[in-house]
Amino acid sequence: MALSKPTFLNQLKLLVRTHHHHHPLRPAVVSLRHLSFATPEDAAAERRRRKRRLRIEPPLNALRSNTQSQPRPTPTPNANPNAPKIPEHVSVLTGKRLELHNRILKLIRENDLQEAVLLTRHSVYSNCKPTIFTCNAVMAACLRQSKYADLLNLHRFITQAAIAANIITYNLIIQTYMDCRKTDTAMEHYKQLIDNAPFEPNTTTYRIIVKGLVDNDKLDKALEIKNDMLSKGFEADPIVYSHLMSGQAKNNNPDEIFNLYNELKEKVGGFVHDGVVYGSLMKGYFLKGMEKEAMECYEEALGEESKIKMSAIAYNSILEALSKNRKFNNAQNLFDKMLADHNPPMLLTVNLGSYNVMVDGYCAEKRFDEAITIFNNMEQKRCHPDTLSFNNLIFQLCNNGLLPKAEEVYNTMNSKQVTPDEYTFVTLMDTCFQESRPDDAASYYKTMIESKLRPNLTVYNRLMDGLVKVGKVDEAKTFFDMMVPKLRMDDDSYMFIMKALFDIKKHDEVIEMIGKMLREEPLDFSDELQVFVREELKKEDREDDLVKLMADVEREKAEAAAKAAEEAERAKASAKAAYTSILPPKLIGKKDDDGGDAVAEEAEVVEE
Repeated sequence: MALSKPTFLNQLKLLVRTHHHHHPLRPAVVSLRHLSFATPEDAAAERRRRKRRLRIEPPLNALRSNTQSQPRPTPTPNANPNAPKIPEHVSVLTGKRLELHNRILKLIRENDLQEAVLLTRHSVYSNCKPTIFTCNAVMAACLRQSKYADLLNLHRFITQAAIAANIITYNLIIQTYMDCRKTDTAMEHYKQLIDNAPFEPNTTTYRIIVKGLVDNDKLDKALEIKNDMLSKGFEADPIVYSHLMSGQAKNNNPDEIFNLYNELKEKVGGFVHDGVVYGSLMKGYFLKGMEKEAMECYEEALGEESKIKMSAIAYNSILEALSKNRKFNNAQNLFDKMLADHNPPMLLTVNLGSYNVMVDGYCAEKRFDEAITIFNNMEQKRCHPDTLSFNNLIFQLCNNGLLPKAEEVYNTMNSKQVTPDEYTFVTLMDTCFQESRPDDAASYYKTMIESKLRPNLTVYNRLMDGLVKVGKVDEAKTFFDMMVPKLRMDDDSYMFIMKALFDIKKHDEVIEMIGKMLREEPLDFSDELQVFVREELKKEDREDDLVKLMADVEREKAEAAAKAAEEAERAKASAKAAYTSILPPKLIGKKDDDGGDAVAEEAEVVEE
């Protein structure tokens, strides 16, 4: 039966109402709260977390993709125990380990490096083991302060604790040995990285190695490393080429500078956009006497229409080329431009190296007051001097007869939270001797020892020679007694102080010194030293004193050995008596099968 139109519409409305009743519609508006943070503080916290993660995240090419993307494999019973361990991923730096990391970073920022090292070491076997990123941060701080011994000790400690190294760790160790002029050891670590590490070297690795080899006058080896880098598929790096070009300039080989530059141009497509090589290129032109071409290169790099990318390192290389080739006025103008353009963090045109170059330039021009002013003003641009910068300026001042100004610079180190090293004190000590100030020289040496620094035997001999020359033999003997436990003296060192004492008729002190040597380090009293002492004593008819002393020492050693044997027998008898006292009475005196006293034998076993 057909429905009329009004009836049909009524039925349709009824069906719609019924459907809405059983299936209510969801709201069409989606809350925006799920797509943002609850408060601005939460958003800021998230941004800080992301920035912190970016700071500690290693370079993408530091780890192989197959090891970085996959979780660390669980060791199996059949796994090779000698296989290299995969370093931890940055994602482990959370919770308590992140709190420890931040505590140690705070200590580093407060210049309490010793406490940072101790906290890292103590945490290794605690419930909160530090990550390799924390260890790297501490070792990097040691490297910045030239505390190489602390760095290597910490590295050895974490290696024994099975904290797997990453590429940053290798780079720090290689840099340390290069700075210490132990290039062979540095190259052994590089070989270990290539052969055994579960990741590849990065560009920073090759920059460190090439610069270290160039600085240690091993340019041929540095060129080999550059070729090795290219053979492994790395792109030609302008900084690596810059170090090589600087090495050629150091060796007065301008043609090789241009050859390296042309090779770099060919590999990067015909034009070098990085300005880091232009300073070395200018040095090549200056070496060939082509001053006009050198200044054209300067205009090409720094002209208004230049397309060359200039960094602080690039500027520094040009500053050095100008200041060392009679163009210091141009260097001053460039430095003023760098200071004006410097706008951190957007644009960085000045760093510590810039100030070091200018200090050297002013000192070369004999404008020492301006050099000191420039040095003191570097903190206005957020640059902070390090120990090497202080040492450089102190050496320049001392070398030009300005010891009082050098001491003024030295006295500011503490206020700038910079720790002097052995080179600082030795420079001041040597200059004090030259200026006829032996007491001050001795004071600097004593301060160095009290600062727990470790001068070598050569520095010690220079101190002794300076004191003896001005007749201060007693002071020299005091320093000898202080340094005997700290240094491994050779025959020449012993002969020097003994000769000084013999010359002022203090034979008894020499005899006393030899007696102490025979009792504590008898091997130090070599045959050559014995001959020397006998000859000196013979001049005063006192040869018998040495013979009597050696006989007395031998008798003392024999008496000490006999006493030790007697004490051992007494202890053995006491142990036997104690063991017998705890046995039941019926076992005392029981004989073994061979007729011996079983109790006695048991007591001897206990004693042993």
